[in-house]
Amino acid sequence: MSANNTAGFNTRAVHAGQEFEPRTGAVVPPLHFSTTYAQDGIGGLRSGYEYGRGGNPTRDALQEQLAALEGGTAAFSFGSGLAAEDSLIRAIARPRDHIVLGNDAYGGTYRLINRVLGDWGIGNTPVDMSDLDAVARAVAANKTRIVWVETPSNPMMKITDIAALAEVAHDAGALLVVDNTFASPYLQTPLALGADVVVHSTTKYIGGHSDVVGGAIVVKDADLAEKIGFIQFAVGAVSGPMDAFLTTRGLKTLGVRMDRHSENGQAVAEWLLQRPEVEAVLYPGLADHPGHDLAAKQMKKFGGMVSVQFKGGEAAARKVAESTSVFTLAESLGGIESLMNYPSEMTHASVKGTELAVPVNLLRLSCGIEDAEDLIADLEQAFAKISNG
Repeated sequence: MSANNTAGFNTRAVHAGQEFEPRTGAVVPPLHFSTTYAQDGIGGLRSGYEYGRGGNPTRDALQEQLAALEGGTAAFSFGSGLAAEDSLIRAIARPRDHIVLGNDAYGGTYRLINRVLGDWGIGNTPVDMSDLDAVARAVAANKTRIVWVETPSNPMMKITDIAALAEVAHDAGALLVVDNTFASPYLQTPLALGADVVVHSTTKYIGGHSDVVGGAIVVKDADLAEKIGFIQFAVGAVSGPMDAFLTTRGLKTLGVRMDRHSENGQAVAEWLLQRPEVEAVLYPGLADHPGHDLAAKQMKKFGGMVSVQFKGGEAAARKVAESTSVFTLAESLGGIESLMNYPSEMTHASVKGTELAVPVNLLRLSCGIEDAEDLIADLEQAFAKISNG
């Protein structure tokens, strides 16, 4: 199937880039491990394949699948989400350029931009992305090349108007990059809303099974795609064949998984909202969330990520985090199993003491595809440990 077809999401997820193998008729395309390819005479490449870093049929199939689901012209698969982000920034920006990013961005993204690429001469300004005037001022104050946003954001679950932010970026001659990891292409397609680039940690919802690390970039513009393709080839942080195969397999069931993740996220958020121990529930599916109406407009559903803050402060958050059994205390998110994270000391430890620091009374929940009743029962017994001590 073509990456530009008009079939429904789940049909594209199952079939894009997944043509049956012509010699045997194998319905699942074979996994190609070869690092090199025979040439029909010097420079006579078969289907363009020469060396594994430059091209691999299994990786190419995944890239076609990703482009089809995000509505892009081209997609690129990398060994991790941060490798994808690094390659993207190197393709777009140069020393003395500037990045304006959300002041609640993922800690790893900020570490890359501030501590790694900062030494390369790229500046950055964190700003509240919900304040478009503040974004415009930050963009205008520097030679801004990239406006970078996560929506929903990690872990504060802020919602940003992608179309409005794209207008701000484009008015200044900058590109809008949207980290779509939390929503996934099933719930949100930023390119259709005006974004120039979408990035993913495919480790999360796209892979979906907590068994493969990866990252992806999807773009609309052919010239930008050529620049990113060159960096992917020249720097070489590509996903390996097995990683690409596992990511493709996970991506085929993304739609049905996200439906369940969203159902469970909503159920858990509504339960948390009723608990006296809770100070705030951060979930865009709740009517009182400040981004609820916008999320309902630009997302299909509200996803499986829920953040919660406790009246009992850090001690209460830690007690709950260390008292669950169905929710596993672990890094990462987006898998079929439910995970719980204490961002201040785990995923966002690198931004402690900065404007991006996460409240110490906050837990981030990644609601899996288990039965919602069991997730709530697990939280119920963990909450009982707060009052007991």
